[in-house]
Amino acid sequence: MLLSVVWIVVVVLAVVVLGALAYGVLGARARLAREVTAFEREVQPLLDQVAATAERAAGTDAGSAGSR
Repeated sequence: MLLSVVWIVVVVLAVVVLGALAYGVLGARARLAREVTAFEREVQPLLDQVAATAERAAGTDAGSAGSR
């Protein structure tokens, strides 16, 4: 009888610990997703500038090659 009570307590504690661990991991995953979204929003103007500069550089190179 005592052994079955001990096993029930062990199982309940294991479920509680695993639940807390899963809650923490899922919360961290959600925070990471929010951080990545915010980072992409912050970096997008810089990426647009880099793309525009690359297009201008490509256009300048093609124009100077034709004038030679």
